[in-house]
Amino acid sequence: MKNTAVTLALSGLLAFTAVGCAVTRDQSTVGEYVDDTTVTTRVKAKLAENPTVSAMSISVETLKGTVQLSGFAKSAAERNMAGDLARNTSGVKAVKNDIVIRP
Repeated sequence: MKNTAVTLALSGLLAFTAVGCAVTRDQSTVGEYVDDTTVTTRVKAKLAENPTVSAMSISVETLKGTVQLSGFAKSAAERNMAGDLARNTSGVKAVKNDIVIRP
């Protein structure tokens, strides 16, 4: 009886873990999801380290190695710098720079 309860508890935990790692938006593997999350984190870190870029105003999303930047920049130089930083990040295959320059 005790072993049955432990087995059921572990089964529930494994099922919960599998659901928590669900892959979304047409990604084919959990590995790709992890890779995309790593790339997003790297790009965000580069934006935060750069004094030219306001990292709080720029969103970063990655899907299959393609990074999409969105949000607002104070100037074209800030927008371009964010794109350059993303392009020069390990694991980035392409960058879609949708950052809008505030008037």
